[in-house]
Amino acid sequence: MSEEQETLLEFPCQFPLKVMGKSSEQFESIVVDIVQQHVEFIAEDAVSSKPSKGGKYTAVTVVIEATSKAQLDAIYMSLTSSHHVIMAL
Repeated sequence: MSEEQETLLEFPCQFPLKVMGKSSEQFESIVVDIVQQHVEFIAEDAVSSKPSKGGKYTAVTVVIEATSKAQLDAIYMSLTSSHHVIMAL
C-alpha cells in the first residue's frame, strides 16, 4: 500500500501537534526542541500552551507544515519517547 493510500491527508499541509505533559517552565521548549529535529521551521506564532484546570499539566500545540506521513510518524515517535511527554495527538 502506498503512502497516499495510508492517509487521508494531502501533503504538504498545516498540521497541529498536540502534546501533553506535567507543567514546568521548560515543557514548551522541550516539545519545540523535539519537533524542530524533524521540521525546518516553526513560526513563533505556531506554538501555544494551555495549563490544565488544576495547573498540574500543560497542553502544547505546535502547528507545522507536514511534508509526509513518515515525517509525522517520526515526530510522534520522538515525542512519545520523551519521559516529559504523557500524550501526543
